[in-house]
Amino acid sequence: MADSLAAGTTLLLIVAVVGCSNISSTAEGSSRTRTETTPAAVPPRTSSHTPTMTPPRSTSAPPPAVRLRRAQPQPGSAASVTIPSIGVRRLRVVAYTGHADDLPGTRIQDRGLAASPRGPRGGVGPGEVGNLIITAHRTSAGGPFRRLPSLRHGEHIVITTGGTRYDYVVTGTMTISFRSAADLARQSAPVPGHPGRRPTRPMVTLSTCATPEDHARGNYWADELGNPEHRIDKVGVLVAMRSA
Repeated sequence: MADSLAAGTTLLLIVAVVGCSNISSTAEGSSRTRTETTPAAVPPRTSSHTPTMTPPRSTSAPPPAVRLRRAQPQPGSAASVTIPSIGVRRLRVVAYTGHADDLPGTRIQDRGLAASPRGPRGGVGPGEVGNLIITAHRTSAGGPFRRLPSLRHGEHIVITTGGTRYDYVVTGTMTISFRSAADLARQSAPVPGHPGRRPTRPMVTLSTCATPEDHARGNYWADELGNPEHRIDKVGVLVAMRSA
């Protein structure tokens, strides 16, 4: 009887120990499962980008192409340019056959107007596929483009002619040298900045002198018409057109 009781007690102890071992193992497994499936905390991303004075290009898609009717202003016809952000209001733009800042263009600018060269060495008219080039003085003849270098990406340039308003948006800036044939080609290229590239949409290049910047660097070079070495160009793309 004593032997049977002892054997039963031993069996109960073994069952109890085995049962505790299984519970402990299951609890550890459950704890481990919860730990492994809990997502680890992700530290916030930081940027090493340092802001600069020049506004960065937008990372959004470029402005969509718009459906246009063809405009065909003739040399000698007038238009106007309005740039709200820099205070330019209905500045008269005179088209002529030639290239940027040649003698005829300089004479137009000397009257306080903006000049727009057309033809093989110039550009196209408002709303036409290619490069609409407009030049004006910055430091003389009233300085209509005196604030042009401060024009920022995304700001609007509105050209009005023939009862239509063409709305361009600034997408880039170029600085070119009058002493570099390659730079002059970049300015007058059908796709501004990219000689040889085929244009697919209407674009605009507004150009003025970099006289203050050149003189600040001790560069007093000028051509026979008084143009300093460097020009500051603002490039834009047409995004809309509507009746004036």
